[in-house]
Amino acid sequence: MDLFDYMRETNKEKDAPLASRMRPTTLDEVVGQQHIIGKDKLLYRAIRADKLSSVIFYGPPGTGKTTLAKVIANTTSAAFRQINATVAGKKDMEEVVKEAKDLRGMYGKKTILFIDEIHRFNKGQQDYLLPFVEDGTVILIGATTENPYFEVNSALISRSVIFELKPLEKEDIRTLLRRAVSDADKGMGSFRAQIDEDALEFLADMAGGDARNALNAIELGILTTERGADGLIHITVDVASECIQKRVVNYDKRGDNHYDIISAFIKSMRGSDPDAAVFYLAKMLYAGEDVRFIARRIMICASEDVGNADPMALTVAVAAAQAVERIGMPESQIILSQAVTYVACAPKSNSACSAIFAANEAVKRTSTTVPAHLQDAHYKGASKLGHGTGYKYAHDYPGHYVKQQYLPDEIKDARFYEPGVLGYEKQIGGYLKKIREE
Repeated sequence: MDLFDYMRETNKEKDAPLASRMRPTTLDEVVGQQHIIGKDKLLYRAIRADKLSSVIFYGPPGTGKTTLAKVIANTTSAAFRQINATVAGKKDMEEVVKEAKDLRGMYGKKTILFIDEIHRFNKGQQDYLLPFVEDGTVILIGATTENPYFEVNSALISRSVIFELKPLEKEDIRTLLRRAVSDADKGMGSFRAQIDEDALEFLADMAGGDARNALNAIELGILTTERGADGLIHITVDVASECIQKRVVNYDKRGDNHYDIISAFIKSMRGSDPDAAVFYLAKMLYAGEDVRFIARRIMICASEDVGNADPMALTVAVAAAQAVERIGMPESQIILSQAVTYVACAPKSNSACSAIFAANEAVKRTSTTVPAHLQDAHYKGASKLGHGTGYKYAHDYPGHYVKQQYLPDEIKDARFYEPGVLGYEKQIGGYLKKIREE
């Protein structure tokens, strides 16, 4: 590299976006993804020992796929080459493979080939790589936002280790933003900026686990905000909202407003108002509320306020909770909306809820003993103690029911569950009334 090339590269780095300049160069600088690069994890050990085999990094944008590849480039003794599948073709791969063969043959040096957006390669392009990955001519690092099991050839998959990157946690985003504001070498430290805590929290929420999104916002804020009277650039929550194009919603997750909104949300579902319920859902989602928290509240409401009046409500709520864990935003809002409107429109009953509370009180008040005929009889000598003697097996009787005492003697006439009169619980109530009368 001559002087002109050096100056060109230096200026290129200085002019690069903040998200690019802030990329870690060592494993210890990487924030987040501890499930794959924690110090006891396979990937961390492989990078440290420079013993990396072919891998594919799979995850949403801004979660660190390219960052990990750059860290590997800085720590490996192998030659590192990078191409982007959106613009590269077979000729580019042929040149890398030829160079890799030369380095391996003449110097015994390995070559790592990083292919960004590898899912953009067609089947023929992916097939071309197979023999060279197979014989170790190149060590492949693929990066993709798409599920590799659908978008990457199964032959390449079988020769690679798949690492799934998750959206960054909010604390990870906060760490990156603080670092970007204070770092004078790679970040915006020379601009003498300060970021308010509520602005930091807002950006961490709105970034949606995407570090690039958060860093782009803070860079825009610092570059476009005038200095205050104290000579500092102040990044307030209003500045932050403009930079990430999200309106600030009056919703403090640790304050009263948080509890007011979630209370209104639950009461709207309980009160069978799907319009209000979905409005409060939208408000929470817009403010960046954790979808898992929302899903938990829907499940609770489905059992506490709908119960056996519509047993499917809990099934829908649980399925929604599992789905949002796997899918993430923005699609999760549709799933949550389905669950919310279902629960809101379902017939209501709190009988199951009342039953367990009443039973809890009975447990606290009364000392009881399990009736002898219900006690365990699956051991030698149980019959001598009278355990299990006289028990009637319900399935041996017409209608699979036989009158028998199940509650302890001390509370044998107690009633804890009284079915409501709506939905499926009306049918349950009719059945219970019939057998109780018998």
